[in-house]
Amino acid sequence: MKAARLYGSQDLRVVDIPEPSVSSHQVKVKVEWAGICGSDLHEFSHGPSADPHPLTGQLPPITLGHEFSGTIVELADDVTNLKVGERVAIEPLIHCGECYACKRGHYNQCSKVGFVGLNRDGGFAEYVVVEEQMVHQLPDNVSFEEGALVEPTAVSFYAVRESQLKPGDSVAIFGAGPIGLLTLLSVKAAGATKIIVVDVSEERLKKAEELGATTTINGMDDNIALTIHELTGGGVSVAYECAGVQPTMTNAVASVKQGGQVMAIAVFAKPVSIDMGQLLFKGADVTSRLAYRHVFPEIIDMISTGRLDVKSVITSNIHIEDIVEEGFNQLFTDKKQAKILVKPYK
Repeated sequence: MKAARLYGSQDLRVVDIPEPSVSSHQVKVKVEWAGICGSDLHEFSHGPSADPHPLTGQLPPITLGHEFSGTIVELADDVTNLKVGERVAIEPLIHCGECYACKRGHYNQCSKVGFVGLNRDGGFAEYVVVEEQMVHQLPDNVSFEEGALVEPTAVSFYAVRESQLKPGDSVAIFGAGPIGLLTLLSVKAAGATKIIVVDVSEERLKKAEELGATTTINGMDDNIALTIHELTGGGVSVAYECAGVQPTMTNAVASVKQGGQVMAIAVFAKPVSIDMGQLLFKGADVTSRLAYRHVFPEIIDMISTGRLDVKSVITSNIHIEDIVEEGFNQLFTDKKQAKILVKPYK
């Protein structure tokens, strides 16, 4: 079968490999669509870890892709709650089940947490094998394209649900990449009425407007926080940090009102500093959430009932043979791109 495997920094190759086989409590899925994530871009740029993951033991090369949907084609004999032919989305978190977090049901905070597609062969392939608990059934009216968006939507949706946002509140979203745009959709669904989006790309800001941002601000402006305070009469209730760099964190802290909250969703490549004096005098909070837990069924239901229009963030559909040039390279250079989906077979 065809698979896009990462051998090293900027060394992603589409190669033929054997189809995987199921073991106990596993399911084999024929992949229909798989999305390219910012985490994939980071792995592509820096290369996979040379150390084996503590739960998977896999060493490079590794098949990338952790945002994907498909059809069940094979089940282990001890899998009884699923059927061949069912349409599914995959929740790719790998966790030990034994640590303090796992025993509390907080599997996204497992001390050994990993991902199918980052720490074990993933969805940029014709077929993939996953554990049965990772599989979530898709209703007939949810497309495979939408199914591939469940995972990245879960990141934003979970952070919004865990934030202190209330219906009618004003929010600011710093960063209008895929996670920022999905955060926009999630805060709309949660009842935010004033949604301010900040990004350095005019193309991304235009997309944010199309998806429902009430105001957009170019991230190169000198008075971002002041503008937000003027627009909201004192600051936003929640600022969502979806860019992962010092300037956006600084502006997020400065933009919240007294008693407000900064929710950091992005992965930060470098440590950032926070003005604790501002937090002290505002009585504001800074918090964050890693990935998601226990939200896939709710997100699938919201997509099915039209409350989350996730397909609106899809900007390109490509074939796996073109994954480097029309996928990864486009996301590095073309700011009009948001979510690019990959078809692993013709």
